[in-house]
Amino acid sequence: MLSECNVMATIATKNMDRAREFYEGKLGFKEVNPSMEDARTYKSGDVVFLLYLAIESAGGYGATVATWIVSDIEKLVVELKKSGIKFEHYPDEGMEIEGDLHVGEGMKVAWFKDPDGNILCLVDDGQ
Repeated sequence: MLSECNVMATIATKNMDRAREFYEGKLGFKEVNPSMEDARTYKSGDVVFLLYLAIESAGGYGATVATWIVSDIEKLVVELKKSGIKFEHYPDEGMEIEGDLHVGEGMKVAWFKDPDGNILCLVDDGQ
């Protein structure tokens, strides 16, 4: 059933123009369905994610809303910082913090927020 289907992250925003500037300008995503007025779809790897207007409920969820599995997390963190991305530090996650990376249990993880406060995550694929 669902285990054979791709899953799509849906990320709420209070301000579509500001969110588009972030996701397109800072993160480099290209919109794949420009015909929707209050939503934007972006391709990420083999799947897509949806950015949608939700003025009352966007941001502040307090947990990760989307995670990307990446092959060179250190390099990507440096590139994103050059784009103005500020990384979060969560000392209560039980991992060692090394710069902007959380390291432990064979994992390297980095978290950052979009302009609405949605928490986004990068996880090293271990390659």
